[in-house]
Amino acid sequence: MAKAPIPGKVKTRLTPPLTPDEACALNACFLRDTVASLHEATLAAPAEWVISYTPQGFEAAFLGILEAGAYLLPQRGDGFGERLLFTAEDLFACGFSAVCLIDSDSPTVPTKEFITAAISLLQDGERAVLGPSEDGGYYLIGLQRPVAELFERITWSTAVVAEQTLQRAEEVGLPMESLRSWYDVDDADSLARLHAEFFDPESNLPRGYPAPHTREFLTALKHSALLSSVETETSV
Repeated sequence: MAKAPIPGKVKTRLTPPLTPDEACALNACFLRDTVASLHEATLAAPAEWVISYTPQGFEAAFLGILEAGAYLLPQRGDGFGERLLFTAEDLFACGFSAVCLIDSDSPTVPTKEFITAAISLLQDGERAVLGPSEDGGYYLIGLQRPVAELFERITWSTAVVAEQTLQRAEEVGLPMESLRSWYDVDDADSLARLHAEFFDPESNLPRGYPAPHTREFLTALKHSALLSSVETETSV
């Protein structure tokens, strides 16, 4: 699930500390790394990755970010819950036997979690899979069929999204397996955590997927900020 990388339209909660152009470039790095991790997952599980994007008409924004021939599926629906549900319905209509809806805000989710989700959903017996985020949302929800109830009566963009989703699953009698909890990068605090995961060797934070595009971009930002600081001191 991805927004087209357009300055001023993506990662707005990261401006500041980033500029709109920097936030857009970081968003593109997140997408590159998520796709790379998913590609590794498809080598270990019978799966394919597809980009479900919004807004329609901005396919060109993905040029140079995704490899040629990448599958792009426009999102439809008014609210976030509808877009998730309709994306799942569209993918099932394409012939997939199971669907995982994955955010593009968590570039260091361990690839193993994607593999675990795919393998679990392809086993016999009805189930769903949830990858909870530490902010109360989720970075992945996996389904064997469209289940509208999982996307209804959810207070989106709050700390109770995962809890409410589990409640909806219980109400319809759907077993829900949990993956390892991880974190989204959508504000200054979570960006600082990502920075520590990459660059602080003394941090006790868990290390996930190495996300090389994101790491390279943040390294360049560090060097640029340091250079600006030196130039300012010199001019003074």
